[in-house]
Amino acid sequence: MVNAEKTFAAIGESIENTRAVLKTEEVSLVQSISAGTAIVSGLENAQMDELLLFPNNVLGMVQTLNRNSVGVVFLDNPDQIKAGDRVTRTKRVLDVPVSEELLGRVIDPLGKVLDGKAPLTTQSRRPVEAPAFPIMERAPVDTPLQTGIKAIDAFTPIGRGQRELILGDRQTGKTAIALDTMINQKDSGVINIYCAIGQRNSAVASVIADLEKYDIMGQTIVVVAAGNDEAGMQFVAPYAATAIGEYFMEQGKDVLVVYDDLTNHARAYRQMSLLLRRPPGREAFPGDIFYIHSRLLERATHLRAELGGGSLTALPIVATEAGNISAYIPTNIISITDGQIYLSASLFQKGVMPAIDTGKSVSRVGGDAQLPAYKSLVGPLKLFYAQFEELESFTKFGTQLDKETQKRIQRGQAIRRILEQRQYHTFSAANQIAVFSAVNAGLFDGLSAEKTEKAQKIVLEVFHAQFSKEIADIVAAKKLTNAQTEKMITAFQNALTE
Repeated sequence: MVNAEKTFAAIGESIENTRAVLKTEEVSLVQSISAGTAIVSGLENAQMDELLLFPNNVLGMVQTLNRNSVGVVFLDNPDQIKAGDRVTRTKRVLDVPVSEELLGRVIDPLGKVLDGKAPLTTQSRRPVEAPAFPIMERAPVDTPLQTGIKAIDAFTPIGRGQRELILGDRQTGKTAIALDTMINQKDSGVINIYCAIGQRNSAVASVIADLEKYDIMGQTIVVVAAGNDEAGMQFVAPYAATAIGEYFMEQGKDVLVVYDDLTNHARAYRQMSLLLRRPPGREAFPGDIFYIHSRLLERATHLRAELGGGSLTALPIVATEAGNISAYIPTNIISITDGQIYLSASLFQKGVMPAIDTGKSVSRVGGDAQLPAYKSLVGPLKLFYAQFEELESFTKFGTQLDKETQKRIQRGQAIRRILEQRQYHTFSAANQIAVFSAVNAGLFDGLSAEKTEKAQKIVLEVFHAQFSKEIADIVAAKKLTNAQTEKMITAFQNALTE
């Protein structure tokens, strides 16, 4: 009996030792392959979004779970993969490296460096997919994210933690607005993340060159899934960029993420889905296209103070065709975001830069995310400009106008000229308020574009020479008194009449 017990104990110990030594693997074979996707037989224990390993270390991600197979999208070039090849489960989901080491770097959604510099050394990684923070952990959006663009900061202000859509036709300046916003974050403490989805390599290189030229690359991370990358890489790119942003947000920092653009992201997902035989819906997009964008943009938020008070602001970009904002993808993302900045092709063709259509642009956060000094100025600006746009159409028919109407048209034209600004010439909040005060007082009425630019320079020179207290108050988020505003306007008027 004793010998039998010893024998059983020895057998049990041997089995446990064998289990510890042996490493079990779940292996299957490629059933079929087509344009960046594959059907893999078996793997009944595979999970959604799990990474699979193919020959030559090619990675794929599970996107469809069938009864006897799984649908996979490739994250690497699958040219050497063929039917019958061996596939192995990794039992992990896609993650991305996260640390301060990423600042100033260009990486792909898998964390591989693309800038020719040393590989990343950080061991910290974070899953690219994560649930959005619950409502009770979020704080109101009340701190402005200054873009430096007068037409946005005055009419459609953006707050830290907001989701503001930028949309318009091709070549109307969408990326330029995002780029100016990133450049304007210099010395603000905001970390920029630029996520290029389906863009040409030359276009991405141009953006990086501009970020380096204006010395903002040191607080910027660039995540690239280029147009010649696999559709799977383009699909996971914005989620990877958001995961990196959440890492910094949870440390109490403010982050700005630009998704350029989600139209390409939707097309990549449509390609994946149709090849994996998911049923198409409106405009051939699968029915869950709304869900993939909502679960991405819902992760943008402002955390409560007890959680660090960090924020993640999202600026998704969407391309329209012939100004059609009622197409499927634009309407989807408009309904997800907290407002939109619409760029008009007709304004762009007229030379109005930036070509922002103030009538179709809106911020649902509004004045809550605007410095107090703006609020007394923005009301008259919006009123005059809206009336001007209404009245301008009548002047084309040669209608005779009374003096009051002519005055309103002159004021509207002055506002339009002031709202125009060249790319890379951002305005601080204090400079904007000085110029808007002068416009509201009618100091630019009736001036040509050239004279308006000269007058604007004079106003800013006087402002910085004589009103240091007002500048400090604006920066400290204080509202200017009527006496301060009147004193400024008098000084501007005296300087312009000399």
